[in-house]
Amino acid sequence: MNLSSRLGIELPLIQAPMAGVQGSLLAIAVSNAGGLGSLPAAMLSLDDLRTELARIKAGTDRPYNVNFFCHEAPAPDARRAALWQQALAPHYQELAVDPSAVGTGPGRAPFSAEAADVLEEFKPPVLSFHFGLPSAGLLARVKSWGATVLSSATTVEEALWLEGHGADVVIAQGLEAGGHRGHFLSHDLTLQMGTFALLPQMVRAVKVPVVAAGGIADAQGVAAAMALGAAGVQVGTAYLLAHEATTSQVHRSALQSEAARHTALTNVFTGRPARGIVNRLMVALGPLSSEAPEFPLATAAIAPLRAKAESLGSGDFSPLWSGQNASACREASAADITRALLAG
Repeated sequence: MNLSSRLGIELPLIQAPMAGVQGSLLAIAVSNAGGLGSLPAAMLSLDDLRTELARIKAGTDRPYNVNFFCHEAPAPDARRAALWQQALAPHYQELAVDPSAVGTGPGRAPFSAEAADVLEEFKPPVLSFHFGLPSAGLLARVKSWGATVLSSATTVEEALWLEGHGADVVIAQGLEAGGHRGHFLSHDLTLQMGTFALLPQMVRAVKVPVVAAGGIADAQGVAAAMALGAAGVQVGTAYLLAHEATTSQVHRSALQSEAARHTALTNVFTGRPARGIVNRLMVALGPLSSEAPEFPLATAAIAPLRAKAESLGSGDFSPLWSGQNASACREASAADITRALLAG
């Protein structure tokens, strides 16, 4: 059975879940265009998750995906948090931000039994995970209502682990991909490789379908991935300028500028390596900083700097997530972007 038949979609294309720059509107538009729209849920409260799922149910009768993170929530570390604020002190001073007002910031919660309770009301047909898989009990629960389970792998070893632990489809996340790296067996970034090196190795190693992700931004990229054995593709960056995306104006401007040619992995915004357009904070602190608190605790101290800078029209302190190939980013409807990706 091919990927389209397995997921019940017309086109072998998954819109990458992109927390912070999209909601249900983008997911609905891609699903209605024949792909698999995705809702990122890691930053949603349970009430917001229920609201977004209700919107998807009202907006499409086609399959869709809901995405969660599977990290272990770290214990707060007051000492490390203080050191992090100290590293940021010159920026607080420059932007007249009171560090004592730093809150908890937008959190990223791992998949939980409470989230599964909400999901069970809607029984989404596809669930995807980042940073591994949930516990065996939670995984069995979501599979009990017939959900197909996808998860990201950044190495062949991770793909084999996912196959052995119940993933129905593996996403081969190449080093080019924007946003958070999905690695979970090792934090050694030297193990990471590009999409078109990783993909054929993964296809040979596992029996489940493999979806290619990272650097795929046009129909030629899709064709190349399929020629190397991909069952389908997952695309994120190409949707960042979609009319239905909630990408901020400073982020949109960066994607349309020459700055988008230079991306890097950074942990300064969340505490975990993620690819974004290089900006002032990344240059000042790293881009990989040993002082950043564990994921996702680094976010809180950055949040007021980001808010203040963005109010002044600056993306100097914003996570400008992007893959290495933003060349095909264009302002268009998600349906038009989807059709262009699968042209021919």
